[in-house]
Amino acid sequence: MSGTESGHGRRAALVATVAAGVLLAGGGGLYLTASGDEGAETASRAAGAPAPPPLRLGGGSGGTGPDAGIAPGEPDPGGGPSGTVYRAEGPLPQGPSSAAVHRPEGLVTSEEVARLAAVLGVEGRPALVGDVWTIRPEKDGRGPRLDVARQAPGSWTYSWYDGGPVGDTCLKGKECPLPGELKPPSGGSPVSEAAARAAAAPVLKVLGQDDAKVSATQVMNGSVRVVNADPVVGGLPTYGWSTGLHIGPDGRPVAGSGTLKEPAKGETYPLVSAERALARLNEESKGTGPIGIGGCATDPPATEPDGGSGKDAPCQTVVDMAPPREVPVTGAVLGLAATDTADGRVLVPTWLFTADPADSAPYTVTTTAVAPEYLVPPAKPSPEPTPDPSDGTAPVRRIDSFTVEPDGRTLAVTFWGGVCDTYTAHAVEDPRQVRVRIEEKSKGGRACILVAKEITVKVTLQAPLGDRPVVDAASGEAVPRR
Repeated sequence: MSGTESGHGRRAALVATVAAGVLLAGGGGLYLTASGDEGAETASRAAGAPAPPPLRLGGGSGGTGPDAGIAPGEPDPGGGPSGTVYRAEGPLPQGPSSAAVHRPEGLVTSEEVARLAAVLGVEGRPALVGDVWTIRPEKDGRGPRLDVARQAPGSWTYSWYDGGPVGDTCLKGKECPLPGELKPPSGGSPVSEAAARAAAAPVLKVLGQDDAKVSATQVMNGSVRVVNADPVVGGLPTYGWSTGLHIGPDGRPVAGSGTLKEPAKGETYPLVSAERALARLNEESKGTGPIGIGGCATDPPATEPDGGSGKDAPCQTVVDMAPPREVPVTGAVLGLAATDTADGRVLVPTWLFTADPADSAPYTVTTTAVAPEYLVPPAKPSPEPTPDPSDGTAPVRRIDSFTVEPDGRTLAVTFWGGVCDTYTAHAVEDPRQVRVRIEEKSKGGRACILVAKEITVKVTLQAPLGDRPVVDAASGEAVPRR
């Protein structure tokens, strides 16, 4: 099936599945209800079909999965004295009785890579290097480059590669440029949002995502317009499965990333309503705030100053007495969120709530829509041992800021540290964010002055950063870009 045919098929499926739309008071949320073969599957299960296997969710990672709660850089549900309570401003949608997970399946072919390369303007034939299809710049090793993972979902990156002087890669008789000099076409004014959407449309069509929800409001470096597209899969909007394209001032893509193969439909699971999902989210946020000061660490005195007994007096902490922060929910949409499970990263039915606090911009809060009896809680991690200075280890450092090298993949993170210690940065990536952690190793066995200095270390990502936020793994907060 061609990209055009698959795109038209998904649009038809989306139209067929929209049986009703429910808007909450205050606007914002549209719920898409499923019908057709979804109802047939539910009836089949009721007639004695085997139940689907339990889902073991790997937990949230800053808003990319159903249990993640919030997107990176947005308010923490546990940030208030007693956490945050999300309050619906109108009736929440009931939702369908079931929906399917979608899993990456199959292998990416060289023909699929060639079609994507052609629409991006990358010349050459794909070559399989390990488990990655790649088209690299010829001659001096500098220019546009496309890398696509062979294994589904075919994660791909398009960037301008700065290979630097390696062996005989420089043209004979010409001076070899130094690493870091090459930059994608830039300068000038960014194209309009409409022009950026038009430039991204052919790429999205090849990807089979021409029905994706597209935004083009962000501008990078004063001249590059960023297009973000959230595809529709199985008739439902996706979260954390985005395609990102950077459109230069000349109207052509200069960088991008996403997935090439659409996930295949998997097992169908019973779902809970948006109301039940929101109640569960509020319940799970309890106790995530700071530990109360005071409280009942010891038994209350036997006699109060006024002579009465204190044994029947309720024990209250500062947290108990502080009211939770209430945030209105103005919309609810059933979607598919990219989630880590025991079987890898899959798209899981998820309720996507629009939170609209009075003191900040709206943001998305997510929680799984799968009925709890079909979920296996993630295993609790073993507590990390307390660092022992005598063995040369030390706690992680908090990141103050970061910059991005011209290759788009190298981050230079800055923080304060000791003059006698060594530091390394580690990054964990997903389509929505990059989490960076700083490891510190103390040079034990010798005297060192207690002086702090500003330190910068670099870490190389697997894919260009693009518009993804950088999150400090130690604090869970977004890191500002310099």
